[in-house]
Amino acid sequence: MMERKIRNSAKALIIKDDKMLATKISDGKEEWYILPGGGQDVEEVLPETVCREVAEEVGLQVKVKDLVFVVEGVHGESFHRVDLVFLCEYIGSIKNAVLHSDTDQVGYDWLDIRTLNMAPLYPSKMRRQIMNLHEGKAYKVYLGNEEIGDPEDET
Repeated sequence: MMERKIRNSAKALIIKDDKMLATKISDGKEEWYILPGGGQDVEEVLPETVCREVAEEVGLQVKVKDLVFVVEGVHGESFHRVDLVFLCEYIGSIKNAVLHSDTDQVGYDWLDIRTLNMAPLYPSKMRRQIMNLHEGKAYKVYLGNEEIGDPEDET
């Protein structure tokens, strides 16, 4: 059995005017969205990871608030991924930001949170919970393991 590592990934939930920022991904056939963010470096605390990744991917400055979601990706990649999602306040664009786009990244969009359950945002388990959070309703923090093709949790 291959020795798999666990990788922490810090993600940003950036909300502004009832919309949330999402990185657009395309494989040439389909397009979908993920939260901006990425792998934590050694000796980097998670909020620093969020700020660095958001600056690198979308050229924005954010203020990191609270940890809001934890999602795991146990299968489907060479490592076991733990996504730690932080609510972030939008500060503004970084002048002359040098963007380091990940593979298949084709830009970003502001998605309307009111119709987020219909949007191709992944992990899909977050859609309803982000809506609940934004509406001031109770939301789940630990969303467990996201499998490919998981049905969206309507609760």
